[in-house]
Amino acid sequence: MKMIGIGDNGVKGLLPRYIDWINNCDVLVGGERHLAFFPQFTKEKKVIKGGLSKLVADLQQETRNVVILVSGDPLFFGLGGVFAKKLSLEIYPYTSSVQLAYSKMQESWQDAYIVSLHGRSIKGFAQKIDGRKKVAILTDEKNTPQAIANYLKHYGMNEYDAFVAENLEGENERCRFMTLDEMAHTTFSSLNVVLLKQRHAVKRSALGIADEEFHQRKPEKGLITKKEIRVLCLQELQLQEDSIVWDIGTCTGSVAIEAAKIAREGAVYAIEKNEDDLANCVLNQAKHRVDLTAVLGKAPDRLDEFPDPTAIFIGGNGGNMERLLETCITRLVPGGRLVMNIATIENLAEAVKHLKTLGCDVTILQAQISKSKPILNLTRFEPLNPIFIVTAQKGNDK
Repeated sequence: MKMIGIGDNGVKGLLPRYIDWINNCDVLVGGERHLAFFPQFTKEKKVIKGGLSKLVADLQQETRNVVILVSGDPLFFGLGGVFAKKLSLEIYPYTSSVQLAYSKMQESWQDAYIVSLHGRSIKGFAQKIDGRKKVAILTDEKNTPQAIANYLKHYGMNEYDAFVAENLEGENERCRFMTLDEMAHTTFSSLNVVLLKQRHAVKRSALGIADEEFHQRKPEKGLITKKEIRVLCLQELQLQEDSIVWDIGTCTGSVAIEAAKIAREGAVYAIEKNEDDLANCVLNQAKHRVDLTAVLGKAPDRLDEFPDPTAIFIGGNGGNMERLLETCITRLVPGGRLVMNIATIENLAEAVKHLKTLGCDVTILQAQISKSKPILNLTRFEPLNPIFIVTAQKGNDK
């Protein structure tokens, strides 16, 4: 069984031996657009459309000579990766759309970050590309070049210019350099690739964003996990690039935002019971180029809307600690970590008791931090409120 990559130039882009294989096969499989390149083929055709499970099952039973046509490089965000797990294939790639687009742009692309928004949510896209010099984007009917331009502008990513390549190698091929403003007000063919390139370098913020850089509740301030404590908590969470994180009682979103910058290929989900604080969290996301899911509610309510986490941070429990911790540890993946900040010894004792009952390994860090403050021409130290940082690790057999 052979899988052959094909471009929008159809038969013109295929090697003679590929054409022979297609003409001499018993079953030709492909999308409607691909099959239309071979109107003279009179044997059986199977259209790739909708769910793949039935098609794969049929092909697993097939004993005849089969050729499958797919766009570009089958193993580049294509069906090749899906089919190869289930079928015995010989794969013959064509040039990928990203390769073609960069050739039209006349730009090297070995250092490009490539992301597919085709059939995927744009959620989390901001932190994925933040600071990257070159970005190649596979689009779809929802994540259009216009939508991408407006998204980038919302997150202040105005350092990018775009190159949009439409209908590559097709009859209506068109390739254009554009600003984000131009891209936001232009219509495009549905078959397109978007390339982004920085006009100037932009540094990503380092771990430990200053407290003053976050929108906070006014006139009352201080409802934020302070930078020094925040860094300690993030270290205790031991986040990976693909971590799935919950931030419970997110308030300004400071921990969630820094977590999302670390877990940029994962996802962060936050919950906050105060509407004004949640509004600040949304403002802070745009300011700090982070796109995470933040909902209004009091945990553990609404946590069933989130996927199972690999890490959980609890900044506040709202007085329902036992139920909250039971929900969190039940949902936490085996080996995952939960970190919570506690200010009183009574709550500390309760939290440790519940976490140990739930079978977790528990460690406690007491943080007593003072920061320098000028007084006339001298310097004194001003203490932050002491905090207990409780870390619970779920066993691998739970």
